[in-house]
Amino acid sequence: MGVCSTCGNDYRKSFRVIKDGREYDFDSLECAIEQLAPHCSACGCRVIGHGVEHGDIIYCSGHCARLDGVAGLVDHN
Repeated sequence: MGVCSTCGNDYRKSFRVIKDGREYDFDSLECAIEQLAPHCSACGCRVIGHGVEHGDIIYCSGHCARLDGVAGLVDHN
């Protein structure tokens, strides 16, 4: 199908993701996560689950939000 947008691998079983009107081809979920998943504002890990948000800032968890001084955010149940 296409060349991976992250690593450049030309893979016949690649898949396409459309995000914010842009198209990306990936050869693996790992490459898709590397390119598209946001970073937690406190610890820097990739947020690949629900995460929590405070305005435009995203955190991987309520714990990291509290570490960053944001009160009142809790993890999703």
